[in-house]
Amino acid sequence: MAPFHPPNVILSGFKERAEALHVQGDRLYIGSATGNLHIYALDEPSNTAVLLETRKGLSRKAIDQLGYVKDINSLVVLSETLPTLYPLPSFTPPTPLSKARGALSFAVHSSVHNDAEGFGKASAIPTMVTQLVVGCRRKVAIYTWKDGEAQEVKESILPHSPRAMAFLDHDNVCFAYSPSEYAVFSISKLTTLDISTPMPVSASMGAFSGLTGYMTLGLGAKAKPNLVRLSDIEALIVKDNQGFIIGAEARQTRTSTINWPSPPEEIAFVSPYVLSVLPPGALQATETGSPTLPSSNSLPTTSPTPVIQITSSISTLPVQTLAFPFPQPSSAPASTTATCSIRLMTPSPSAKSPLYLIATPTDRTAVGIEGSSIWQLSMRSWGEQVDELVQRGAYADALSLLDTLDPAILHDKEQRQIRIRALNAVAQFRLGKFDDAINTFLELDLNPAKVVALYPERVAGRLAVSPDEWIPLFGGPVNPKAEDTMSTKSSETSKEDKEGSGEKLADALERSPSPTGSVRGRMKTSFGSLLPSASKDDDTVSLSGRKKQRPTDDFSRSVETLWRYLTDRRPKVAGALAAVNITPAQSHKLPFLSETSTQDLFALPNIPLSSLTPEQLIRFAQIVDTALFKSYLIIRPALVGPLCRVANWCEVSEVEEELRVREKFAELVFLYNGKKMHAKALDLLRHLSETETDIRDKLQPSISYLQKLGPEYLDQIFESSRWIFQQDRNMAFEIFTSDDVELPHAPVADYLEKIDPQISARYLEYLIEEKEEHGSIFHDRLAELYLKMTLTAKKRKDENAQASVYSKLLHFINTTNYYRPDRLYGLLSSEDLFEARAILLGRMGRHEHALELYVYKLQDYLKAEEYCKRIYQSGSPTHGIFLTLLKLYLRPTVKLSQSLLQPALELIGRHSPRLDPVETLQLLPPLVTARDVRPFLQEALRAPIFGSHVSREIHKARNEQIAQKLMFLEARRVKVTDSRICPQCHKRLGNSVIAVHAPRGEVTHYQCREAFARRLTEPKRR
Repeated sequence: MAPFHPPNVILSGFKERAEALHVQGDRLYIGSATGNLHIYALDEPSNTAVLLETRKGLSRKAIDQLGYVKDINSLVVLSETLPTLYPLPSFTPPTPLSKARGALSFAVHSSVHNDAEGFGKASAIPTMVTQLVVGCRRKVAIYTWKDGEAQEVKESILPHSPRAMAFLDHDNVCFAYSPSEYAVFSISKLTTLDISTPMPVSASMGAFSGLTGYMTLGLGAKAKPNLVRLSDIEALIVKDNQGFIIGAEARQTRTSTINWPSPPEEIAFVSPYVLSVLPPGALQATETGSPTLPSSNSLPTTSPTPVIQITSSISTLPVQTLAFPFPQPSSAPASTTATCSIRLMTPSPSAKSPLYLIATPTDRTAVGIEGSSIWQLSMRSWGEQVDELVQRGAYADALSLLDTLDPAILHDKEQRQIRIRALNAVAQFRLGKFDDAINTFLELDLNPAKVVALYPERVAGRLAVSPDEWIPLFGGPVNPKAEDTMSTKSSETSKEDKEGSGEKLADALERSPSPTGSVRGRMKTSFGSLLPSASKDDDTVSLSGRKKQRPTDDFSRSVETLWRYLTDRRPKVAGALAAVNITPAQSHKLPFLSETSTQDLFALPNIPLSSLTPEQLIRFAQIVDTALFKSYLIIRPALVGPLCRVANWCEVSEVEEELRVREKFAELVFLYNGKKMHAKALDLLRHLSETETDIRDKLQPSISYLQKLGPEYLDQIFESSRWIFQQDRNMAFEIFTSDDVELPHAPVADYLEKIDPQISARYLEYLIEEKEEHGSIFHDRLAELYLKMTLTAKKRKDENAQASVYSKLLHFINTTNYYRPDRLYGLLSSEDLFEARAILLGRMGRHEHALELYVYKLQDYLKAEEYCKRIYQSGSPTHGIFLTLLKLYLRPTVKLSQSLLQPALELIGRHSPRLDPVETLQLLPPLVTARDVRPFLQEALRAPIFGSHVSREIHKARNEQIAQKLMFLEARRVKVTDSRICPQCHKRLGNSVIAVHAPRGEVTHYQCREAFARRLTEPKRR
C-alpha cells in the first residue's frame, strides 16, 4: 500500500494558465497569468471544486504567488514584483506593500509568543505573531502583526536576491538565491549565514554515466531554486539532483541526503513526505508502462511523461512514484492527453494533506481545447499506513512514522506505539538483539508471561510459544507477510549503509519504487522504504538473516538477558505486593500458577505494576520466579540453592522433576519447605535416608526438618516421625524437644504415650524440668503415668523396672508441689504402695495416718522419723508431730506382734527438745527406768523454765514501782496568785511564763530561772 491515494481531478477545463494556487479552509484560490483570481469552493464529499467568484483584472500582469495572513484575514497577492494585501471576502480596499517593491517571493509564518505582562511578573500573555517576509532585489522586507496590529516594518540589505524562501521558525528564514546558492537569514539579528554543502553527487555517476544526461537532454526549462520547510528546525534545499536538510545554523542537520535521478522541477512537503516533480525521461518505462529508475542493463527507454516521486523526509528514501496520466477509477473519464507539464503549486496549510497540483498539456492546441486540470493528492490515513508497516513487519519504520505524528491526528497513537514497540522488540529478539528487546519490555511494563513465552519450553514451560506465534501473541497480525517477518533493521544501521560510496547510492536507486505496485527484486511502492529500516530489499534482508551464522552462545546470552529482566521485575512486583500486605510466605495459601490457563496468563494487562490488582500481581510474581528458577537451573545451577532458601513464588510442579533429574535434592527440599509442601519434603528425605548406613546420617535430616515445623503441621509431624521412632527412639525424641518451635504439649504427650509411656514420661519430665511447666495438668499426668508404669511392671513381675519407676514416683510426689495429691491418692490401692500413700496423706495434711503407714505397714522407723523432721515447725500445727509418732510407738492403734518401746526410746533420746516433757513422761510405760530416759530427763531439767518465772516477777515489781513514783510526782502542784512575787527579781508573776524549781517548788519568771538556779547552788552570803 502506498502512502498516497492516486490523484483525483477536482477541476478540469481551466483555460487560463494558472501561475499560483492557495488553499485556505474550504476555498481554493487560483491566480492566472492574466492577473485574474478564481475562487472555488472545495466540496469534500464529492472531491470537486465549485466556482464561486472570479476577480478579473485583480492585477495587470500574472499573479506569481498567493498567501494568507490570518491575523488580518487578508490574501497576499504577489504580482508585478509588488505584494498587495486584499481583505477577505470583499477584497477592498487593497493595501500595496510599498516597501517591498521589486519583490520576487514571500513567506508567511504565524506563531504564539508568551510575552511577560510587566516587569517582574511571572505571568505571561499569549500573543499571536504573524510575520510576512518579502524577498526583494538584494533586500528583504519584514512585515509583522501582533494580535492583528501592524508593527514597524524592518528592512535589510542582502548580497543577492532571494527567489524562494521558507521559514524555519519565527526568527530564521531560509533563502534561495539561485539553484546552488542558499542562506539562512536571522530576523532578530538581520544577518545571513551562507549554506555550504558537500559537492552534489552527479546524476551521471557509476552505472548511469552518460545515460541520464542523454535522457534528460533538452527536457524542461532552466532549473529554478527549490526549497521547502520540513519542521521548526529543518528545511530542505535542492542542489542539482540532491536534497540537503539544513538547520538554523546553516549547517546540515543530517548526514543523509535525498537523491533524485535528475534535478526535480518542483518540490512540496506533506509531513513527513517530500513530493517532487521529475521531468520526462528521468525514469525508465517498464513493460506495463510504469516508470522506474534507469538501469545499466537495459536500453534507455524512458518515460515520456513527468513523474511525481514521493520520498520520506525521515529516511530520505523514495516510497511511492506516480506517473502521468494518473490511474483513475473505471467510472472516471480517462485523460486524453498524455504529454503534460505538472507543477506542485501548493499544499494545504501546516504541510498537511491534501496537496493540489496542476497538469497542463504541452501542446498548445490541446491547451486550447482541454485546458488545464487541477488534481488533488490525498494521503491515506495514518492508521492505514502504520498498519501496513506492521503487517509487513517493518516495526522500526512504523515507530519512526508514529514519532512524527501529533496525537490529535492519530487519537490512538500512544496505544499503537506501545504495541508496535513490543512487536519491534520481538523482532529484535528474533535477530539476537536480546538486550535491546529486554530494555523495551521493561520500559513498556509488558506482561512477563509474554516475555517468557519467547523462550523454549525448558525455560518457559507450558508458556512456551513457537516463533511463528510470537507476533500474534504480542498483538501483531495473525498472518504477517512471510517475506517481511525478518526484515527488521534499525534506522541507524540503514543510515550508516546509506552514507557509503556512490555504489551504495546506485544500489539504492535501482530499488526506486514504481507508481503502480511492488515488483520484488526491482522496485517498491509501499512503506518498506519510508524509513531507513527498509533501505535493503526484503529478500536481501531475509536471505542475510538466514545466512547469518548465529553465535553458539545465543541461548546463554538470551537467558542471561532474561535474568536481567526477571531480576528487575522481581523486587518491583514484591514491593507492589507488599503494599497490599501480600508476601511470598503466603504463596501456599493462594492458587497455584498451574491452576490458571495459559490464555488467562497471556491476557494479563500490559500496565504499570501499581495499576494491577492483587490477583494479577500474584500471577506476575509466580511467572517471574518460576522463569528465574528455570533459567538458573539451566545456566547457573549454583544459584538455585539461594533462590530456594528464600521465600519465592516459584511453581513447584514446573521445576521439581528437573531438580530430581539433576539430583538437586537439597534444593528441592528447601523449595518444598518454602511452599509448605512438607509431606513431599519428608517423603523425599525418607527416600534419601535409605542410601545411608550411619544411623545419625540416616535420621538427622528428617529430624531437623520436623523440628522446624510449627503446631499447624502437628498431624504431619506425628505421621512422619513414626518411622523415626521405629529406627531410634532416643533420636526421634529430639523432634519434640526443639527450641525452634513450641508444639502443643498435651497432643504431643498423648501421641508419645501411644508409642511408649516411657517416652511420654520423658517428655513430661522435659516439660517440667526444662520448660518449667507449673500447671497441675502435666504434673498430675506425670504422676499418674509413673503409677501406671509401676503397676504395669508389677504385673509383668519386672522388679527392676518396677523399682526404678516407683522410685521416680516417690521422688516426684515428695519434691513437687504442683500436682493434686487427692486425685492421685484415689488411684492407689490400699493393699500396696504404702510409701506413696504415706507421702500423699502427708500432702493432704493427714500426718497421723501417714505415720501409721510408715510405722505399722512399712515398719520403717527412720523414714517415719525423717517424715517428722521434714514437716516439723515450732509454733505451727505440726509442732507436736514427734509426740504423735511417740504415741504411735507407745500407744499402737493396731495389734502388733512386737513392742515398739525401743524405737520410742531412740526417738526420745534424739528429739527430746521437740517433745513435751510432761506428756512424754506420761506416755512412758511404768517399767521404763530413769536410766533408760536419763538424757531426756537431764535435758528437761536444764530447760530455762525457772529463770523465766523469776525474771517475769522482777519485771512486774519494777513496773509497779515506777508507776507508783509517777503517781506521786503527778500529785505535786504550785499555786500562782496575783500577789505572788518572783524570788529572783521580786516582781509579781502575773500572767508571765513561769518556771518551777525542785525540790521545794519555788516559782520564778521563766527568764529568771537560770539566775535563780545558780543562786540556789551557790553558798549563802553572810
